[in-house]
Amino acid sequence: VTTFRMPEDFGSVLDEQVIGPTTENLIKSDFPVQSFKPKVQIDFQGLPGQCPRKIEVERRRQLYLTFNIAQLLASKGIDSNELMPRHHDPDNMPTIEEKKDPVFPIYLPLKVFDNDEYDCRTPEEWISLGLEPGSHDRKPVPGKALLPTDDVLGHEDPKSQKLIYKWIDVGVLDYDKETELYLVHKTDKNGLVRDEEGRPILNGGITPQG
Repeated sequence: VTTFRMPEDFGSVLDEQVIGPTTENLIKSDFPVQSFKPKVQIDFQGLPGQCPRKIEVERRRQLYLTFNIAQLLASKGIDSNELMPRHHDPDNMPTIEEKKDPVFPIYLPLKVFDNDEYDCRTPEEWISLGLEPGSHDRKPVPGKALLPTDDVLGHEDPKSQKLIYKWIDVGVLDYDKETELYLVHKTDKNGLVRDEEGRPILNGGITPQG
């Protein structure tokens, strides 16, 4: 009779033992599950023959995942890199032959054209999506932001001519009512929102020290 000996790396043995497909979400994420669900105006209990609420939510979620804001803007002839106003550079003014108007460069901020009358959620509702049931910590909310690819120069001079702006995946951490601005943090290569020490950023990045 011999004694059964458990392998030391028993956890890795279980990880390799995958039998068939699974419905478990194996992708690690710092975003709550409910933060990806769209808002729908449908009764929780519908009549027979009507589309159930859960199915409609999943259909819209799959539909919104197919949208790409950079491609949508490009299809309308809009260059996302030109949406950010830059410093006036008189030495490199475009000529009329380049089909660009040198007299009237882009100077109106996007806020002039912003309209929140048809927004499905208020800023407070967006931020509250980071709260999971039974948890006191508020996680980031997934989003897209037009940010410079160079973080150092972007902080020093966000209107520099050398910067290239792209739509980047971010985690929305907080919202300021006075300035009407969101605090965002770029996701890493794994799509996670982590600080310099690799820890998840919770509650808008506020720590016990401030």
